[in-house]
Amino acid sequence: MKHLFWIIGLLLTGSFAVFSQPAIASESAYTIQDSVQIPTRSGVSISAIIVRKKTNTVPLPAVLFYTTYYQNANDATFGKKSADRDYVGIVAYARGIKTNLKQYAPYEHEGTDVYDIIDWISKQSWCDGTVGMYGGSYTGYSQWATVKNCHPALKTIVPQVAVMPGYDMPMENNVQLNSGLYWSHDNIYKKEPLPRSLPFEWFEKGIAFKEMDSLAGYKNPIFQKWLTHPDYDNYWQSMVPTPEEYARIAIPILSTTGYYDGAQIGALQYFKLHHKYNKNANHYFVIGPYDHWGGQRKAAKKLMGYDIDPVADVSMMELAYQWLDYILKGKPKPELLKDKINYQVMGTNTWRHAPSLEKINTDTLTFYLNGKTLTSVRPKIRKSEKQILDFKNREQQNNYYTPEILFKNLDVSGGLLYTTPAFEQSFTINGSFIGKLSATISKKDMDISAALYELLPDGNYFFLTRYVGRASYAKNPSKRQLLQPGKKELIPFENTRFVSKKINAGSRLVLFLNSNKHPFEIINYGSGKAVASETLHDAGKPLQIEWHNDSYIRIPVAKE
Repeated sequence: MKHLFWIIGLLLTGSFAVFSQPAIASESAYTIQDSVQIPTRSGVSISAIIVRKKTNTVPLPAVLFYTTYYQNANDATFGKKSADRDYVGIVAYARGIKTNLKQYAPYEHEGTDVYDIIDWISKQSWCDGTVGMYGGSYTGYSQWATVKNCHPALKTIVPQVAVMPGYDMPMENNVQLNSGLYWSHDNIYKKEPLPRSLPFEWFEKGIAFKEMDSLAGYKNPIFQKWLTHPDYDNYWQSMVPTPEEYARIAIPILSTTGYYDGAQIGALQYFKLHHKYNKNANHYFVIGPYDHWGGQRKAAKKLMGYDIDPVADVSMMELAYQWLDYILKGKPKPELLKDKINYQVMGTNTWRHAPSLEKINTDTLTFYLNGKTLTSVRPKIRKSEKQILDFKNREQQNNYYTPEILFKNLDVSGGLLYTTPAFEQSFTINGSFIGKLSATISKKDMDISAALYELLPDGNYFFLTRYVGRASYAKNPSKRQLLQPGKKELIPFENTRFVSKKINAGSRLVLFLNSNKHPFEIINYGSGKAVASETLHDAGKPLQIEWHNDSYIRIPVAKE
């Protein structure tokens, strides 16, 4: 599927040990209750699996793994992992999953349903009245929905790679992703897998994005509903805590994600907003060189062709259980959590720690986009670089994507490259790069991609991070403001993925700037119509862009 979606140890003599995964006991060691129906105030029951170790006969804390995915009988494994650690393990499914799919509405009912699930759990004879939650992706989101109105029995959450509806899934900075169709088709409706050729067929035909599901022979209700909300509007915002609700969240929280996790900007935004509205937030954050899987389970030693540092080879699932033990059982705090922010610096084989995002850097590097270079000096003479994008030309794609983090050749795909001089001293990038683009375009809108790379002295490229966003929403994701053709516009951006890496002397930074035209994200033809309804017929003349040299990016760094 789309590249963005598949997108700690113990301190021993100065390094972090790799976690071992406890073996699951034999089936006979557990008491397993499947398809338990948990009542909710709505009258819709929730299907759940309850797992207890037979040797445990006294009430215990419960660990809830709430999920929107039903696979098979192996789902009980999540309950067994908790039971093996002397908890009661519960796997609960979103409403409609395993019962009546007509009742299913992704993201819409977790705020009340999970509260009722916890209430029921806390009153059972096998529960000591305390509950913790952990898990990733949709399961991570569900925990944030739950703490909008936190049940007294809920003592902690561990949201991992948590998606934020409307913010990073099924669209990122208001740019719709193919995963909006693939996700529900594969995981919810359980239909035959979509052919790998489908996005390319859509691309070649030039039909509207909202018609993509017709190529699979049906109308996908979830995909269609999401497309009616291209703004980050109340539909999406109501699913996550309000400022007042963030301020009331008093339970301890551990969040985990990865530099190459598709859901990272959502996971990071939860952390930012919690600390923004609650100055006393007891909330820890762990991030390293992980994708969507590694940020919630076990790290990949070779991630997209990159050999991660040995200290990064750890298990986020095991860290979650260590945190649950710390909060629910009074065991020692995980050794990695030396401060609120804990991040692994790629290329140094070290973890670093800081009390806040603002404290991890000592400087900011500003680079202006001037004549194919990234220069630290503001240009005195105003110039621009021109780009022409012919949407009708389907032979060429404008796509930043590379399947590997470390690679030899960068396909410019009709975009523009801006490069710094070689650095004389090493430094570390820590955080999310931001910027403001200055452009004059011939249409009313465009979708922008700005990818950041390190160009190593040996000529290889190292992919660091990327911004993708719709120009008409850059100033306000909740309200579309079309651009005026022929008028110079300022397009700010800030929602990019956090990354930490040492940039050695002799390396350069490269910014790859483009406007999207490829099969993996919606195509904005710039007519000003609802983008999901645009077709190739709306393309008209090629898009002409002037990128002005007062455009700049800012990169947070710690100097050596």
